[in-house]
Amino acid sequence: MRILLADDQPKVRFALRTLLERQPGLEVVGEARNGQDLCDQIEPTRPDLVLLDWELPGESAMDTLYTLRIMYPVLRVIALSGRSEARHAALRAGVDAFVSKSDPPEHLLAAIRDFERPREKAADEVSAAPAEVGRVVSPSSGRGGTRVRRD
Repeated sequence: MRILLADDQPKVRFALRTLLERQPGLEVVGEARNGQDLCDQIEPTRPDLVLLDWELPGESAMDTLYTLRIMYPVLRVIALSGRSEARHAALRAGVDAFVSKSDPPEHLLAAIRDFERPREKAADEVSAAPAEVGRVVSPSSGRGGTRVRRD
């Protein structure tokens, strides 16, 4: 499984990379430090799963998640946060799972292993390429509706 890490803290990314690279069948294909960096790295790295810090700097994690869902609907996303109250908001926003940063590493690994089962479509079958989709304006941006602007 190909995993992209998205966290603004280098020490957290390092710890996650170290944990995941010791697991058979898991490969860390990239690291992002903010929402824009994450969206920019999706196409070249083609991950199966994103570990998304729910407090990632830049646009809100909810907006970033919305953009990812539009561009890559089969991409799995696990939200991570040191704030337990973020669990409800992240799950309501549509992440596939939530793991607290204070949970033991086994909880994160179990959540990842749950996603090793195939989905309806393989990630390679996704036809929406970033070049075809412009900036996504999400419902939470306050602009009164969901639009996709083509560049």
